[in-house]
Amino acid sequence: MTTGNHHSSPATVSVLGLGLMGRALAHALLRAGHRVTVWNRTPSKADALVADGALLAPSAGDALRSADLTILCLTDDEAVRSLLGQDGVDLRGTTLVNLTSGSSAQARETARWAERRGARYLDGAIMAVPPAIGTADAVILHSGPRTAFEEHSPTLAALGTATYLGEDPGLASLYDAAGLTMMWSVLNAWLHGTAMLRTAGVDAASFAPFAQQIAVGVAGWLPGYAEQVDGGSFPAEVSALETDARAMSHLLDESEALGVSTELPRLFKALADRAVAAGHGSEQYPVLIEEFGRPTP
Repeated sequence: MTTGNHHSSPATVSVLGLGLMGRALAHALLRAGHRVTVWNRTPSKADALVADGALLAPSAGDALRSADLTILCLTDDEAVRSLLGQDGVDLRGTTLVNLTSGSSAQARETARWAERRGARYLDGAIMAVPPAIGTADAVILHSGPRTAFEEHSPTLAALGTATYLGEDPGLASLYDAAGLTMMWSVLNAWLHGTAMLRTAGVDAASFAPFAQQIAVGVAGWLPGYAEQVDGGSFPAEVSALETDARAMSHLLDESEALGVSTELPRLFKALADRAVAAGHGSEQYPVLIEEFGRPTP
């Protein structure tokens, strides 16, 4: 993984798609001193950008022709291909950075589609909300040809922390999805714990610091657990899975007794029980990768 964050001389950049995120991207590029051309199906969304110095292109084709780099922020990859497949849009020699949300399969399909038409294609995923764009807190993932990323990384750095993941154009979308499952898992676990403690009159604000301490501590285990996953060996250095499974039973019983949802602890227990039944009870928790790595039964 590499990160681009160095300064650049002004570039000519087009931004196609001016929703909240698209407008934030274009404003960040303007603040960095780049020459920005914008296009949107509803031209009035460009008014504030034009007032700040952007040029409004009459068509998507005109926007591409004016740019060293074109950034796409549309509803989905089908909309990207529909827009760029119109008459009057010539992709030959262009460099596209598609920051439209989609799956890894869609990213690879759009990459092939664009490359057949003569474009260089980088796929991307924005790990930030619009107000963070243009700051180091806005992590933007990129995947596709390394040469394209390295050539344009000084410009992309105006949007945030530009991170390169590899040549496979689907990697940015995969990292995005993997990050979302981490985010929702942590939040759901905190909400479940909060629901339990509320039955004893403990409010969420009181639980939050303790929950944060737990989350940070667990995050510290990840590098060591990653070595076990990558090595395919799961010695019980801290705790055996069968011990964890017994603790899950306690969590399940406590949740049921308190009258709060048991869905989350039942999921934990079901995964662990399958792994124990498969003979992995004496191994360490990361052996559950075998359960996560297979389709849902």
